[in-house]
Amino acid sequence: MCHVAVIPSVQEAGADNLVGKTAIVIDVLRATSTMITALASGCAGIIPVETVCQAREYQAEGIRIGGERGGRKIPGFDYGNSPFEYMTPELQGKIVVMTTTNGTRAVQKASRASHVIAAAMLNGRAAAARALAFRRDIVIVCAGTKDRFSLENGLCAGYLIHEIERLTGEMPELDDMGLAMRSAYLQVRERIAEAILSSRNGKRLARAGLQEEVMYCSRTNAVEVVPVLEGNMLIADVLKPQLLP
Repeated sequence: MCHVAVIPSVQEAGADNLVGKTAIVIDVLRATSTMITALASGCAGIIPVETVCQAREYQAEGIRIGGERGGRKIPGFDYGNSPFEYMTPELQGKIVVMTTTNGTRAVQKASRASHVIAAAMLNGRAAAARALAFRRDIVIVCAGTKDRFSLENGLCAGYLIHEIERLTGEMPELDDMGLAMRSAYLQVRERIAEAILSSRNGKRLARAGLQEEVMYCSRTNAVEVVPVLEGNMLIADVLKPQLLP
């Protein structure tokens, strides 16, 4: 039986939670949703970095950079953190370096795990299938917001657990946070977009005129691309969901 643990924010992601496991990093609004969209749109790879200075070093080498601080595009960057910005044909076959307030930091911390993938509502079923294919215990790392739990990421964790249960035909062994998030997701799954829009981050983005982005990031199983960390780069892995033995 698969064991699944949920870490509510990146601050709580320690090496003892990650070593020897498969880590699924979630930042629904918006980093992992943007990463998934970029790779699904033909981007060759995404290098997540923690700091603005690290990103600018790549820019000096002619590599495109994207990111945000406080939800706003960083001055001088090629792109912000909107998934819509990464649907452009100009990124076909190109590498992008990204730095965000929470999501890229979470990927960096999760790199202590044996395998790291990025997930969101957009690719939940495919991400669950890819995580199971690694055949290790799973830890879901919710990026959170400034080291605090974020509802949309918790609901996505519950959604991933539900998909793991569906794919394996049995409920995985869950920690208390996993049990709580599974229950929370099942209560709102018929109105998931409404629930995400009502979250702290959903409301913040809506006030900024970005409600359409929140609705896009709330879509389930829109793509089958799963970003998988290879070295320092997230690359696209496509694994069609299937029942696993």
